[in-house]
Amino acid sequence: MNGRHAEGPHEHDRGLSYDLPVLARRRMIRLMAGAGLIPLVGCASEQETSASPSSSPSSSSSTGCATIPEETAGPFPGDGSNGVNVLKESGVVRSDITRSFGDSAGGTAEGIPLTITLTVVDAASGCGTPKQGAAVYLWHCDRDGAYSLYSEGVTEENYLRGVQETDGAGRVTFKSVFPGCYQGRWPHIHFEVYGSLADATAATSITNTSQLAFPQDACDAVYATDGYGESVRNMSGLSLESDGIFSDGHGRQLAAMTGGTEDGYTAALTVPV
Repeated sequence: MNGRHAEGPHEHDRGLSYDLPVLARRRMIRLMAGAGLIPLVGCASEQETSASPSSSPSSSSSTGCATIPEETAGPFPGDGSNGVNVLKESGVVRSDITRSFGDSAGGTAEGIPLTITLTVVDAASGCGTPKQGAAVYLWHCDRDGAYSLYSEGVTEENYLRGVQETDGAGRVTFKSVFPGCYQGRWPHIHFEVYGSLADATAATSITNTSQLAFPQDACDAVYATDGYGESVRNMSGLSLESDGIFSDGHGRQLAAMTGGTEDGYTAALTVPV
């Protein structure tokens, strides 16, 4: 699956196991880099499964900046790579992803309001040039930690999934709700970057797959509100440093947060590609 990083020990399907040899290889790479034996650029890659080809490390140059780290799309992408394909459905291009659309059950995801703004920029130009006309497909779990189209009880829903084309500033903005925390994973959002809206809605030519991480203070505040009780229990004992995806470094994936639980939050992230 495009050489994406393997998800952590629990990507909500209770069936995936983390590839421990991959972690050993990544630690060896970092040790060798520290000794000056090899260059280390971006984050070392790991395999989706033992049968998958390794992904390329995030790259940079003397005139550019490091691309967003490549991560797994997980088992619930809805992009056709693991069963259902929501990208080819009419209505998937939208900014408000709180409601299901098309022939779905028509449900609405509940939770603390969240606005997500991603700014896609050209890494080769030093991150100073916005990528106008690119496209972003974004999805995440609901307040209960369930993924539409896949999880029990919401297989007939397709909420919390949507596609947008970047504007002149390279930005896309989605209206959503703050996702819950499920067992084994730090709270996060998945996204794929495509070269164009046509590529995205055809579910072809993904250029980058990554994840956005939430700061702990925002998670703690949200999970103290009604409806997120299970997230409090699931997040206990977790940290960004122990998460199977973000433990190798999360500085370029940690969202900048503003707002609060009363009026909602805004999460912003720059995405070099």
